Amino acid sequence: MAEIKRRERDAVLQSLQAGLVPRTGLHLIQVGRKDEVSAILNDLERIEQGGAAFRIVMGRFGSGKSFFLNLVRTLALQKRMVVVQADMSMERRIHASGGQARALFSELMKNLAIKSKPEGGALRNLCEGWISSIQNQVKTTGGSDEDVKKRIVQDLRELQDAVGGFEFAEVLSKYYEGHASGNDALQGAALRWLRAEYTTKTDARTELGVRRIIDDENFYDSLKLMAAFCVKAGYAGLLVNLDEMVVLSHRLPSTRARQTNYESILTLLNDCFQGNVQNLGFLLGGTDEFVEDKRRGLYSYEALRSRLAENRFAGEGVKDFAGPVLRLQCLTPEDLFVLLRNIRHVHAAGDSAKYIVPDDAIAGVLRKACETLGAEYYKTPRDVVRSFVGLLSVVEQNPGRNWQSFLGDAFVVKSEKPASAEEEIAKGVPPPEDSADDLETLKL
Repeated sequence: MAEIKRRERDAVLQSLQAGLVPRTGLHLIQVGRKDEVSAILNDLERIEQGGAAFRIVMGRFGSGKSFFLNLVRTLALQKRMVVVQADMSMERRIHASGGQARALFSELMKNLAIKSKPEGGALRNLCEGWISSIQNQVKTTGGSDEDVKKRIVQDLRELQDAVGGFEFAEVLSKYYEGHASGNDALQGAALRWLRAEYTTKTDARTELGVRRIIDDENFYDSLKLMAAFCVKAGYAGLLVNLDEMVVLSHRLPSTRARQTNYESILTLLNDCFQGNVQNLGFLLGGTDEFVEDKRRGLYSYEALRSRLAENRFAGEGVKDFAGPVLRLQCLTPEDLFVLLRNIRHVHAAGDSAKYIVPDDAIAGVLRKACETLGAEYYKTPRDVVRSFVGLLSVVEQNPGRNWQSFLGDAFVVKSEKPASAEEEIAKGVPPPEDSADDLETLKL
């Protein structure tokens, strides 16, 4: 087995110890999901070839949706795609009128990742790479700086035909202008515009000379423009990962707000399935309640319910991954055993001679977890994984103690405080009461 780099090892172990999904090194601990990964790889190939993809990754809390979304993110980066990722919240929504959709776009751009910068914050790198590519093409044929500018204007002409494309192209031209003249302020202003950080058109017009900004009304159009720009910059396409979708269904108190967000999701689905967009994919992570709740979930919107319905021929022993919904099952005890073995391998930096606990320790940990957590043991591996990483740490730092001495009653502690909206709903925290609209009731 190949040696694991110290950076990847530490990133994986520290993330797992904190109960988080690692951003790097996911392939080192991945277990199962072969069919699901194969289906997603087909989607990524479709995006590469100029098509579009739309998937809802659905599963119970703790089934590994966030891990799966991050795994797909890693696969997309390897295929030279640009990936943007964000968690939904009350302040970040697909459709809104109070700046929440703009806030979601801003978060996506802040987390923009490319292969050379997988941790995010790569918007500047994306723009610089595009400029360098054009400069190289023009200069190698004997062109001048003026020829480079003409080539950029020509290259952006196609974007101007799309909704909001003229301003998008103008801002990119301003970025090149700032790059060529060494004007950092102009470059910074262009990046602010691309990250949807302008809240007023007046500021954008003063600093960049454009009359539009990215706001709630053009969230989706701006994503399509960004996908087109990514292709021009030499990438295979744009993948948009949205997690914690249950916030839309079970945290928005307004029925009208939910319905308008579902209408936006329907638009995304229809456009992707009908071939109206190119080189763009959407991956949405949500619980069963987000999809199947007929009062608050996607199934409450009839047009979505009919499109998301599972194949009637699929069922016990029959799999179908052609539909838009990808249902994840909870990990089996066998999968958990392999997962802990993989974590032990990462802890040893890929050297089996450095394993500090035997397979019997892994079996003992799983037995203890089953006794302590009961049914919760099968629902979410987070507490088990955190305890096992802690065990590896203390055994390593206390060589005089054997692993059995740490498997006491307090070895696996059940988390009491919900770590996410999904966990709140899974633990029965009631959603806000419905209201017919966003207006407040006033009594005189």
